[in-house]
Amino acid sequence: MDQSQRIVAAPSSSRSYQFHPARAAIVDLFNLYLGRGTRQKPDEPIRDPPNKSQKRVHAPVRDLPPRNDQFIADFEKLQTQFNDPDQFRAITESVVISMVLQCSNHAPRAEFLLFTLRTLCRIGYVNWDTFLPSLLSSVSAAEASLSQAATTAATSSQSLLPVGVGSPGNEPTAFSKSLDSVQQIDMRNSSQRVRAAAVNSLRQLSCKIILIGVEFNLKPATHSEIFQCMMSWLVNWDKSDDSAGKRWRSEKSLAEWLRSCLEVIWLLVDVGKSKIPFYELLRSGLQFVENIPDDEALFALVMEIHRRRDAMAMHMLMLDQHLHCPTFGTHRISSQPTANVSAEAVAHLRYSPITYPSVLGEPLSGEDLAMSVPQGSLDWERAVRCIKHAIRTTPSPEWWKRVLVVTPCYRPSAQAGPIPGAVFTSEMICEAIIDRIVELLKLTNSDANCWQEWLVFSDIFFFLIKSGCTDFVDFIDKLVLRLNGDDNHILRTNHVTWLLAQIIRVELVMTALNSDPKKAETTRKILSFHREDRTDPNNPQSVLLDFVSSCQNLRIWSLSATTRAYLNNEQLLKGKQIDEWWRSQGERMMDYMNLDDRSIGMFWVVSYTMAQPACETVINWLSSAGVAELLPGVTPNERTMMMQEVSPLPMSLLSGFSMNLCLKLALQMEEALFVSQLVVPSIAMVETYTRLLLISPHSMFRSHFTQIAQRNASLLSKPSVSLLVLEILNYRLLPLYRYQGKSKSLLYDVTKILSALKAKRGDHRVFRLAENLCMNLILSLRDFFSVKRDQKGPTDFTETLSRITIMTLAITIKTRGIADADHMVYLQTMLEQVLATSQHTWSEKTLRHFPSLLRDALIGRVDKRGLSIQAWQQAETTVLNQCTQLLSPAAEPAYVTTYLSHSFPQHRQYLCAGACLLMQGNPDKINSANLARVLREVTPDEVTANIYTFVDVLLHNVHLDLQRGHGLEEILNKNDANLAFFFWTHEMLPLDIFLLALIDRDDDPHALIIARRILERPELLQRINVFCVNRGNPEHWLCTQVFKRNELQKALGNHLAWKDNRYPTFFDDIAARLLPVIPLVVYRLIENNAMDTADKILTAYSNFLAYHPFRFTFVRDILAYFYGHLPGQLVVKILRVLGLSKIPFSESFPQYITHTGPATCPPLDYFANLLLNLVNNVIPPLSSSSSNCSSRSGSMADILNTSARPPHGKTPGASQPGPANASEGQKAFYQIQDPGTYTQLVLETAVIEILSLPVSPAQIVSSLVQIIVNIQSTLIQSGNGFHGAANGVGQGSSVLPTSPSGGSTDSMGTSRSSCMNTASFVSRSGYTCQQLSCLLIQACGLLLAQLPPEFHTQLYMEASRVTRETWWLSDRKRSQGEVDSAVGYALMDPTWAAQDNTSTAIGNVVALLHAFFSNLPQEWLDGTHLIIKNIRPVTSVAMLRVAFRIMGPLLPRLANAHALFNKTLALLLSTMVDVFGKNSQTPVPVEASQIADLIDFLHHVVHYEGQGGAVQSSSKPRADTLALIGRAADSLRPDVQHLLSHLRTDPNSSIYAAAHQNTAKTNTS
Repeated sequence: MDQSQRIVAAPSSSRSYQFHPARAAIVDLFNLYLGRGTRQKPDEPIRDPPNKSQKRVHAPVRDLPPRNDQFIADFEKLQTQFNDPDQFRAITESVVISMVLQCSNHAPRAEFLLFTLRTLCRIGYVNWDTFLPSLLSSVSAAEASLSQAATTAATSSQSLLPVGVGSPGNEPTAFSKSLDSVQQIDMRNSSQRVRAAAVNSLRQLSCKIILIGVEFNLKPATHSEIFQCMMSWLVNWDKSDDSAGKRWRSEKSLAEWLRSCLEVIWLLVDVGKSKIPFYELLRSGLQFVENIPDDEALFALVMEIHRRRDAMAMHMLMLDQHLHCPTFGTHRISSQPTANVSAEAVAHLRYSPITYPSVLGEPLSGEDLAMSVPQGSLDWERAVRCIKHAIRTTPSPEWWKRVLVVTPCYRPSAQAGPIPGAVFTSEMICEAIIDRIVELLKLTNSDANCWQEWLVFSDIFFFLIKSGCTDFVDFIDKLVLRLNGDDNHILRTNHVTWLLAQIIRVELVMTALNSDPKKAETTRKILSFHREDRTDPNNPQSVLLDFVSSCQNLRIWSLSATTRAYLNNEQLLKGKQIDEWWRSQGERMMDYMNLDDRSIGMFWVVSYTMAQPACETVINWLSSAGVAELLPGVTPNERTMMMQEVSPLPMSLLSGFSMNLCLKLALQMEEALFVSQLVVPSIAMVETYTRLLLISPHSMFRSHFTQIAQRNASLLSKPSVSLLVLEILNYRLLPLYRYQGKSKSLLYDVTKILSALKAKRGDHRVFRLAENLCMNLILSLRDFFSVKRDQKGPTDFTETLSRITIMTLAITIKTRGIADADHMVYLQTMLEQVLATSQHTWSEKTLRHFPSLLRDALIGRVDKRGLSIQAWQQAETTVLNQCTQLLSPAAEPAYVTTYLSHSFPQHRQYLCAGACLLMQGNPDKINSANLARVLREVTPDEVTANIYTFVDVLLHNVHLDLQRGHGLEEILNKNDANLAFFFWTHEMLPLDIFLLALIDRDDDPHALIIARRILERPELLQRINVFCVNRGNPEHWLCTQVFKRNELQKALGNHLAWKDNRYPTFFDDIAARLLPVIPLVVYRLIENNAMDTADKILTAYSNFLAYHPFRFTFVRDILAYFYGHLPGQLVVKILRVLGLSKIPFSESFPQYITHTGPATCPPLDYFANLLLNLVNNVIPPLSSSSSNCSSRSGSMADILNTSARPPHGKTPGASQPGPANASEGQKAFYQIQDPGTYTQLVLETAVIEILSLPVSPAQIVSSLVQIIVNIQSTLIQSGNGFHGAANGVGQGSSVLPTSPSGGSTDSMGTSRSSCMNTASFVSRSGYTCQQLSCLLIQACGLLLAQLPPEFHTQLYMEASRVTRETWWLSDRKRSQGEVDSAVGYALMDPTWAAQDNTSTAIGNVVALLHAFFSNLPQEWLDGTHLIIKNIRPVTSVAMLRVAFRIMGPLLPRLANAHALFNKTLALLLSTMVDVFGKNSQTPVPVEASQIADLIDFLHHVVHYEGQGGAVQSSSKPRADTLALIGRAADSLRPDVQHLLSHLRTDPNSSIYAAAHQNTAKTNTS
């Protein structure tokens, strides 16, 4: 019967019916047939049933009720007395519900009520869609009332117990106390029994009624409400009773309602009817019920939920997902999917570097979740693996700050709750730190020179302890246990004591040693790490380690008298030796450039014991050369004193200073440099200050603008301070700020300076320096950035910076992609902000190389250069008249003031253009003094406008002169003379801005010609050579000689130096200002196919570009940006910009790029060594128990020996890739400032190699995929190097293997033989064959993700080919069972398959794709659809499962990219239509039930996307997603359509569509 057309208000909500005359009549009728003599009030609570003896004694004599079959006649007779049938029906439902509540515990009456409901249904007097929800609501209210009544009864019975009045005479006896207690328990138990009996019978009857109702055609919303109620009863079956009630629980009564409840659930989720999708059981939480009742039916349901949940969750997870871990090989920090979060909030979200998969496969994070991870589990080991890799590779402190949490014992009470997004706990951090200490101790004991590793670790150790991310006392306890336990033999030196001496002044450590209850024990344990070891008494490190215990003792002595009992007297006496050395050597002026090794070591020791005297000694050395007057002064009475130069402190000396001394030195130097400024500081002091910051980037970094503003907000308004800060930032600390992740905030701070100065007359020097700094900052950014901190209004950028911003966006998007979907949303807003104040349009040649996303946004801009020339032509006469008066040789200097006061800004912007026209190639015709003065005294903004109009008019006049018949060479020579006047003779304009303006007009055929002629001018090349000679080694931190300060005039020229001669330069130079410009010139030349010119410019400026702060990034990006467009010779020239000897290129790499014959693809060995280098130096190492590569239990301790792994940066064996000097120990940050970490250096070097090879992406990708397909068989079965299978893909054996092996018939057909000793290959990794094969897959995926999209397309094609040609997928003779078994084995995690040598080509390729996906920016995931498009049409369930296994895990990642999510979902649905479509012809008939896991997955993933994260009870799919699935389902077979019936937009068939409809109604009301 269809009840859907009868919609009336729910009876329970109709108070008006309570007093309707019909109600009394209906109640009397029911009482008559129920055998109840009196009418019970509707709202009267259910009375406790009397016991049987009471019934026998007091039951009144009553007539028997009428026969049941008479009820319908009496009811219909009663109904005729009332006119409104709908109202009568609603009242009837209300009465029936009240009777159910009152009679549920009376079996005959309950049976009559069931009979009545069936009867009323037949005549249409029950609307189940209103009756059942009202019934369930009333039952819930009744249960709550019963619970409250039971509680009240227990409380009141307790209050009625006799008690004494409190006097000694009235005190109750022990017997009476015991009796009272027994009575109290009996009364409470009686109340609980009554309540439980009522609830059990009520639920039992309700389930029987529901079973009647669900046989009718109910609405989806009704089914949903019934299901939710049943699940609530089951999940909370024991939550409402206390322990006293549970002891007597009747298993029989529980089983009755529970089984009825289960019967309802099975009926709802029955696949034939699908009233509720089975998926609702998977997310219900029923499987997690504690104290599950001993019921076989419930146990069977829970087991089925587990089975289907596990099958569904598999599609959410990538193959070998437990191996996916941050490598810190890229600048990119990818945030987790965040739905409906603003851009400002996204910038400050906690970054989850890993996530913990839920039982439903969802990526979860949160401190409370991390705290629940059991130690030793796979999740725990993965987290510790990530932290240990971070400690080894020292990623940005910004990364650490975004993942660390303050340990609870140090957290303020206001922040006591768990932190969302956190994934690490203090215990994990503590374990990782101790593991690293043990690693370094083992390395030290092996006689390896690892002092640099200790120094790098001490910096991050200080940072971690100061951050409070681990409990210091707990850390000491665990370190003692570790070093006294299994590793009790490794502590032979004082390195641990030295580490602790570094942090002993940290506030948290001081508190632990001063006021902590365990301070004495902690102190004793700290002192227990001391060891006597004097290997080399004259080595500085040995001297420090020999005396460091004494330093530590002296510090502890000063802390507390209670801890002095633990001190070593011998070490205290050693302190006297330190004093004696200091008095004899240190107190007098020390020549730090000529210290012997022992003196260096002793001074390091002094830095731990007497930091302040040591600090003063260093400052004295830096000022030891005295001061001299800086001439000439601005006024006769003003004298400026300047500190004379000495040698800066070398890095080798600074590296051993205590952290306490470094902090003191930095503060004292900042006082001298920025605050007091009694004298102009020396370059040596500034250089030493920057070296301090570079040597300990984690501990010493400070944001300069913030720090100076905190000291004194007015300091930055002083030119001397602002100039010095800007020089330090622009020429020394740019890489440090990028490494710290502070480039964007610095850009915002410097932009404020530009905004304040661009309209201020005369302040050109600070403005141009700040603008140059902004250029470098913008060009250094390699991820999405906002141009304004608040993201509102137009940017404050200058015209030059706006253009550079667009170019940077083009490079970033094209070479690295857009990491997050949110960034693509904000891109249009950013472009509007940047272009709001810019009129520039990019040439067609430039736009064709832009990424399509940016090109489409810019291609519609109107070119206004024609309007600019028209404006010039209109103003030309006026401008030339003014210029004639101002610039004639006889012009009075006083006219300058008149010109500045009375000329219009729109005319002043053509001043330089007018002067150029007046010159006519003869600069003597111009009054240079007046012109220079005007250009000095106008605003920086007006100078910029002059430059851009100058370029436009210059190019316009070239065309005019050509039309007049002049030769091009003649015109260019005249322009050369004019430009020499501006830039070389009188230095009136900033050359860097002019060059940028010129190359931006590259659509004019003469612009780049003029730019080339400028760059080839002898004057400029001479200046560049002088700069290189004066600056010395590009690695400035290695310079030990005295720095030579350049004269202000020579350094900056007339235009910038004219009024600031009180402020000499430190590192600034006109030549240095060209460093960000030359790469852009090369970009523009290549865009215009001027390859020869680009080659010449790179050759001429190769030495100069060595000073570029980001030359490594420049090389990597230009190769990626123009991949496929660069001739081989130019590629070689670009590579020579790098210091090749310091880059870890493969040993054979040079021969492939300089080969003069036909291009040949390198052998597989070359690519295998490339991947091995990534495994050894980039992929996080596996610990002894962090992977299940070797054991199904997750432990590898019996196979993997961590000491076999080479230390970070060291690849054992003579055949390691790269020169010997490329990997000598761990690199300090200052040695690899660009790209920033050693993992980045190795990974980006591999990228540069791939991009430089003169072969096609198809050949490269084919080689890499061939290695991955055959990796296990090659490493395990073969000893002859990497090779392909002999039989080919289609040459399968006649018998389908139970677990198809990738080593034989399931391999790729194309092969190139090589001769590599695989045993050596494996030994060089330190891993077993099984582990190495899995890690090589991860390394290959990581590498391919860094390459341009051309490589991705080839990868998708190769993956599709391997999938299509897998013989056991295409063999139609195989039974469905055999193929399903094969698919199960093939899609197993390679870490599992490798153990049994059951790896398959398709399994390895899918794992490769998943490793690739996990490292790919979200924008580039759009191309992944090519994989499925290439394998369609899908003709079997096996192939369908492969498609879902490849693409399914992408969908959770796309939860915040709705368009791409729907596109991917539509593609998967199309593959389902291929197999289960109405017109599909599959070789073997396939039942829809075989893809139940795929159906469950589709339900889950659309809920995940609708929620924007982990599925909650309130989650529901988006309406447009339901529409998408509904359209696809229309093409499916009816039986498959039925399984997807709830993923549609019809509220009459879908519980989710009905939920949307109800929400809309609620919002409307």
